[in-house]
Amino acid sequence: MHSKVAQVTQAIIERSRASRGDYLQRIEAAKGSVVSRSNLSCGNLAHGFAACSQTDKDRLTMMDEANVAIVSAYNDMLSAHQPFERYPQIIKQAVREMGSVAQFAGGVPAMCDGVTQGQPGMELSLFSRDIIAMSTAVALSHNMFDAVLCLGVCDKIIPGLLIGSLSFGHLPIVFVPAGPMSSGLPNTEKARIRQLYAEGKVGRDELLACESDSYHSAGTCTFYGTANSNQLLMEVMGLHLPGASFVPPDGDLRDQLTRSAAQRAVKLTHPSQQQNLAQIVSEKTMVNAIVALLATGGSTNHTIHLIAIAKAAGIIINWDDFASLSSVVPSLTRIYPNGQADINVFHGAGGVPYLIQTLLQGGLLHEDVETIMGHGLSQYCQEPKLISSKLVWQPAPAESANSDVLTNVAEPFSKTGGLVTLEGNLGRSVAKVSAVKTEHWTVEAEAAVFDSQVGFEQAFQAGALERDFIAVLRFQGPQACGMPELHKLTPYLGLLQDRGFKVALVTDGRMSGASGKVPAAIHLHPEAKSGGLISKIENGDLLSLDCHNGRLELLVEDHILQARPAAQQTQTVTYGMGRELFANLRQQVTSAELGASTCS
Repeated sequence: MHSKVAQVTQAIIERSRASRGDYLQRIEAAKGSVVSRSNLSCGNLAHGFAACSQTDKDRLTMMDEANVAIVSAYNDMLSAHQPFERYPQIIKQAVREMGSVAQFAGGVPAMCDGVTQGQPGMELSLFSRDIIAMSTAVALSHNMFDAVLCLGVCDKIIPGLLIGSLSFGHLPIVFVPAGPMSSGLPNTEKARIRQLYAEGKVGRDELLACESDSYHSAGTCTFYGTANSNQLLMEVMGLHLPGASFVPPDGDLRDQLTRSAAQRAVKLTHPSQQQNLAQIVSEKTMVNAIVALLATGGSTNHTIHLIAIAKAAGIIINWDDFASLSSVVPSLTRIYPNGQADINVFHGAGGVPYLIQTLLQGGLLHEDVETIMGHGLSQYCQEPKLISSKLVWQPAPAESANSDVLTNVAEPFSKTGGLVTLEGNLGRSVAKVSAVKTEHWTVEAEAAVFDSQVGFEQAFQAGALERDFIAVLRFQGPQACGMPELHKLTPYLGLLQDRGFKVALVTDGRMSGASGKVPAAIHLHPEAKSGGLISKIENGDLLSLDCHNGRLELLVEDHILQARPAAQQTQTVTYGMGRELFANLRQQVTSAELGASTCS
């Protein structure tokens, strides 16, 4: 084991000793020596299986077979979740063949950041994670279940399902993916057309055709954003079946994996095999997740989500852990936006099984962890195959099939993981630099201050940004407006950088997995709404963003800042598109480094 990984792990264990102990004590108290439903009254139980077939009623009455809960994020607007429409029947049949029962316990909301990007609904996006967690708890609160299958893929949905499930950590819980859509328009072409649209050189018809050719069928979007980061992390954390994350949604292999996941959940209810969720999501597992995120240049949203997930398991991690690990974890993938290949090319090159294999060989992952397959992460160095219509696992390839997209620890694309923590008088933030050229890691320039993406867009269209500057987008934090993603800025900032200007972004908002080639200090806290110094920045102030040394400074003398009043939030609309229903969440949410959570 690499000494730095061991050191960070031990620090997390020590830091979490009390809270982790409390969590495990609660989970132990929730365990029973008999199936959960035996604690129900006859009236409770009759309600719980009233709609079942007589065969399933008989099985549930006997109390000697498992009842598996299905919690699904299915809806047919989200391409990534549309495949889940068929899963419940596949699962029920697979479980029935084992003499047990599966019931659809509940659905959770699933919104798409791609649809709400730049729209009012995006202000609900981050909070939807905690709504999903609570919805998961509601689904499982009937105390009817002995195991759980969680069906989800995208941005806030997997973290929400996992946070909610951890309240039921005494149960075995298996996560079931759906897979990515087939490759569409090449990423280089998509980026080119988006930039042309930003310049006004192509119209809406051309842009819509480009986007439709990129996002064109069922399955996850194929770039390496939060959705695909979710899937990779679930596999590395031992919550998927080995090699299951990026198998396409259509075809026999995907269906067989779904059947196998359902039957694995049943097997895990047997006392001799039980691996409950609380055992699996340990301090070492969380370190493995961070390492895998860094090695692949995954979504910066997970600098928020992994903290919230860990906290739900009584584990305390912070951005310093990410930065410490990033200093020794090499970059092993080039998947868009950190390269030009998509997730299907990564999967074809060896995918997650090869990635785990090489990280284990480099001493960067803990092998001695629990998984849904049992003890030991080495079981995840396998990929699923169909041979004579039978699902089997074979060893991961010894070499990557495409070393331009997926490499090994001995020959990394970069010696570090491409994520840095920035500190200074403005507070703390993170920056993803895996797709940023080294010459752009340091920017010192005057501030151009905005309170909305629309204001920035208008300044660009007016020609007011043809210069070196650091854009400051404030009042975008969780307390201000729910911390929406700020992707509308990406093509404009990229275009200005291409024109030779030194540009960067400082914000208390998010950029997520699509963070690209422009340096961006994101998730800044204290945020403007809570009185952070970002609220005192004025146009023309000198700012310094230094990703080499992890510094973010407002270069204005202290006595001037002390006399300067803080700006007040003026442009936020707190109603419409359901925003009024989330007012209490905006008031109680924690900072980004504490997981931007409303659940604790």
